[in-house]
Amino acid sequence: MPRRLLQRYMPHPDTLRRQHSLRFMNGLIGNPALWVLTRRSVANAFSVGLFSAMLPIPLQMAVAACGAWLARCNLPLSVGLVWVTNPLTMPLIFYANYRLGAWLMDVPARDAPERLSPYWIAERLGDILPSLALGSVVTAVALALVANLAVRLLWRWQISRSWKARHRRRRRADCDDAL
Repeated sequence: MPRRLLQRYMPHPDTLRRQHSLRFMNGLIGNPALWVLTRRSVANAFSVGLFSAMLPIPLQMAVAACGAWLARCNLPLSVGLVWVTNPLTMPLIFYANYRLGAWLMDVPARDAPERLSPYWIAERLGDILPSLALGSVVTAVALALVANLAVRLLWRWQISRSWKARHRRRRRADCDDAL
């Protein structure tokens, strides 16, 4: 993963520490170990963030922040990845998780209503919740593992590519010097 690209879009810890609304988290935000961009910290941040994003719970960002603290991975990346399940994608993702859970539990899945409403969800919550919980946990674990592996492999490939390019440049420079 290109470290410079990630650093360009990450907020600075001092900027967040000065935010009045985040003052209660100064200890967490101020921890420099949670802002490091290494292969391990970024891969684990992807795991924590995507795992938290797949859970159908409120305060997903707080769960991701606590997970980043426990796993000692990159805090802003973990919290930012929770937004994979934003208000536009959340219904589709959670419905797919529900269908997966119903399939795993071998129960018939309900079809999605033509118009999803809080009333429909509240009315059928008892039927939906076990399948949604199981499907969400299975999806969260699978996505966390795949993301962690993919980031580590992509990071390693990027480093290998840059080493080969550096080696080619040095060989060309040595050849030019010999002439």
